[in-house]
Amino acid sequence: MRRTWTALALVGALATAGCSSDLPAEGPTATTPPDRAGSEFFDRAEYERQLAFRTATPVGFEDGGPAPAPWEQMLDPEMVDTSGYAKPGGDHHLCFSNASVDNPWRQVGFRTMAEEVKLHPEITGFTVLDAEAKDDKQISDIQSFASRGCDALIVSPNTTATLTPAVEAACATGVPVIVFDRGVDSDCPVTFIHPIGGFAFGADGAEFLAEEVEPGGKVLALRILPGVDVLEQRWAAANEILADSGLDVVGVEFTDGDAARTKSIVNDHLQREGRIDGVWMDAGATAVAAVEAFQDAGAPIPPFVGEDQQDFLRTWVAEGMTAVAPTYPTFQWRTPVIAALRVLAGKQVPEEWVLPQPKVTRDDVRDFVDHDMPPLHYAMCGCEAMPGYPGPWK
Repeated sequence: MRRTWTALALVGALATAGCSSDLPAEGPTATTPPDRAGSEFFDRAEYERQLAFRTATPVGFEDGGPAPAPWEQMLDPEMVDTSGYAKPGGDHHLCFSNASVDNPWRQVGFRTMAEEVKLHPEITGFTVLDAEAKDDKQISDIQSFASRGCDALIVSPNTTATLTPAVEAACATGVPVIVFDRGVDSDCPVTFIHPIGGFAFGADGAEFLAEEVEPGGKVLALRILPGVDVLEQRWAAANEILADSGLDVVGVEFTDGDAARTKSIVNDHLQREGRIDGVWMDAGATAVAAVEAFQDAGAPIPPFVGEDQQDFLRTWVAEGMTAVAPTYPTFQWRTPVIAALRVLAGKQVPEEWVLPQPKVTRDDVRDFVDHDMPPLHYAMCGCEAMPGYPGPWK
């Protein structure tokens, strides 16, 4: 089951990069929430599994003591023996095949991974190849690692199905393979690392609106792109909850991650509906643009679902908003390095390493605001206590 979990880490990243899509060039068109039973992206068993993970108690390793930092925590792990990969002593050469660094989410994550590597003197080599969001290049990159003397290979796949054969071929070389962020359809990686998932993200925001918006209130759902698994899972979960909430979903709109388009959509709905009582988003890249649309119209800012980017968190605090920020935490980029070293030490790791997926709430939002960081910096990086912070992340 774990290998077919296709959490494509486009999350807020697609939008923050201002990526284009195959959406038509004309203006936004309102859509009708799909029938829950007919949605190909709604898997009730996985939905319930992810929602249960949100309240599960994270555990640490066999070393004892309290659970460690979130990037080392595990939810309901099934441990696997890695003694066959043990390499005594240090001088470990780690290799990393990265899907891309073409957006702020991945840039923050990769910087965090690079700084994690620096914390471990036993890592004497760290070779990284960037696939530039191209499947063919990543396949070639993974193949080239076979001749580079890697002690362990970390892979963040660009896409799931297309990269699966390349990952399986890498596993066949005998080098331990660690997959994270996005999955592959194979059991061969030693571990697959990811936060809880899209259903949990979508549910966090929808539950918040169900609590904060009066019954009958008008909710606008802003999405980025159609057909992306994790984003579709986020909306499928939100639709499941909102359909039973007594709220009126007056629009489900694709923004293409474009700020101007987002403003236009919000303005159109304000004119059409007279008011909007809540905004749900499947990623928060254009959340500030949506807030500004309310301000420009002289309308009150309703309860909002955003994400953990600094620009939204700052706006939330400055405007005294009622808001929540589900996350797809960038601290997960630390975990593959930790996992690789455990494997090379012959220590157990989870077969599926499910990390916590926290949300920013009104109770702790001020703890995550950092006016010295770039607007598109992701607050849940787990990097604040790392040497040199904040320099490398600027």
